[in-house]
Amino acid sequence: MGGLDGKVVVITGGNTGIGKEAAVGLASAGAHVVITSRNEQRGRAAQKEIADRSGNSEVDVMTLDLASFRSIRSFAADVLDRFDRLDVLLNNAGLILLRRQETEDGFEETFGVNHVGHFLLTDLLVDRLEASAPARVVVVSSRAHKGARHGLDFDDLQAERGYRWMDAYNKSKLANIYFTRELARRLDGTGVTVNALHPGFVRSEFGRGGDLGGMYGFGMHYLAGPFAISAKRGARTSIYLASSPEVEGVTGGYFFKCKPATPSQVGQDDDAARRLWNVSERLVASVPA
Repeated sequence: MGGLDGKVVVITGGNTGIGKEAAVGLASAGAHVVITSRNEQRGRAAQKEIADRSGNSEVDVMTLDLASFRSIRSFAADVLDRFDRLDVLLNNAGLILLRRQETEDGFEETFGVNHVGHFLLTDLLVDRLEASAPARVVVVSSRAHKGARHGLDFDDLQAERGYRWMDAYNKSKLANIYFTRELARRLDGTGVTVNALHPGFVRSEFGRGGDLGGMYGFGMHYLAGPFAISAKRGARTSIYLASSPEVEGVTGGYFFKCKPATPSQVGQDDDAARRLWNVSERLVASVPA
């Protein structure tokens, strides 16, 4: 591949699944890749594997827990201190939970990690991205956003009135689409592009580790597994949006299999995207720094 020498790429959740495969691909192209992990031991193991497979020793691992504003702020400060440029931010990490849980700061965790945590992280790093332009933000969403057929319930974003795990996940992926569209609008003309993607139905560790548990986890990984693609194939669109000259200057898009795709009709509601942005700002401001 080649072409990313001297570029700095940050990948959230790059210690497993499509995040790790994206890290291998981008490191193979010469990028200095920073992966994040909640677990230091697993992060170190992934760091070594990525370096070995890519032949690039410029692979770092840093601790980040997207369910903690304290961790997000600490991580962002470390990135800004250690790197004088940031060329790509790949918002890849995500989770799906069978039962309602809350983040350290009191947000419903699926919404809190998949949207609010990345919202805060991107806000903390966006000035460095602008200073490094041309730069890119890549957001791993999902076709699951189409399952949120009635959009977001702005009166109950935290699912306090009732929690259904798939509904919560679908809405968090719709929030990713809204975030992408509104951030692209706000960064228009800065040289920073923002695009979202559906990676496909990927055979990975997503949903494991007790996230779904029991028969749900069994069904996802063993019954549906034969129909899933590999994490390596699932990472192709992330790598494409992070590195390909073909999408230089392209922003506000949604991609699948390295080609433009169309979000749901609800996902194209830019008024809802602006509303979510404003609400997200208030949620972030509600937690003292």
